[in-house]
Amino acid sequence: MDALGWFSFLIVGLLAGWIAEKVMKRDHGLMMNLIVGVVGAYLGAFVASLIGITAGGFLGALVIAIIGAVLLLWLVSLIRR
Repeated sequence: MDALGWFSFLIVGLLAGWIAEKVMKRDHGLMMNLIVGVVGAYLGAFVASLIGITAGGFLGALVIAIIGAVLLLWLVSLIRR
């Protein structure tokens, strides 16, 4: 992956983490949003591949990353109970 690809990946991760934070009514910092978004992007891509969903382009990647980040925050909230 070239530098622009990594930068795009980080932007998608940051946006996904921020949106997931708002959806789940959490309050994290910028760095945690980035981590949640990037891990969520991998989780979302994994789950999407299991059920046969493919998404292309920036918007598709963002939607999958948001779903994965929300799923990640939900799983973390279950563990913390």
